[in-house]
Amino acid sequence: MNFSDKLRCLIEERNLTQKRVANELNIAPSTMGGYVQGSSEPDFETLKRLAKYFNVSTDYLLNIQSGNCNNFIEDELLRVFRSMTIEQQHLFIEQGKVFIRANEINTEKAKLS
Repeated sequence: MNFSDKLRCLIEERNLTQKRVANELNIAPSTMGGYVQGSSEPDFETLKRLAKYFNVSTDYLLNIQSGNCNNFIEDELLRVFRSMTIEQQHLFIEQGKVFIRANEINTEKAKLS
């Protein structure tokens, strides 16, 4: 996923508008539109401001996989998890455990078949 796609997703998942983000970061709305459309890219300072605004790393915005994760999906999962409240994180973990148990049950059923 390239920079413009990541930026668009961050804006959409937070239910924001390009104009609002542009105004809050003191960026011209047309410039923000260029970033989202992929026709232009931010300078380093603007990239850092965007990362801070969305609480993500510049590596995430630039699609540079961190050494902490094995792939993009793990990187994305960690980013989503970190953006949740503590209560949401606990619920998310419990839901994940339900999936693990379901997989184990399905594996056992497959062995018996």
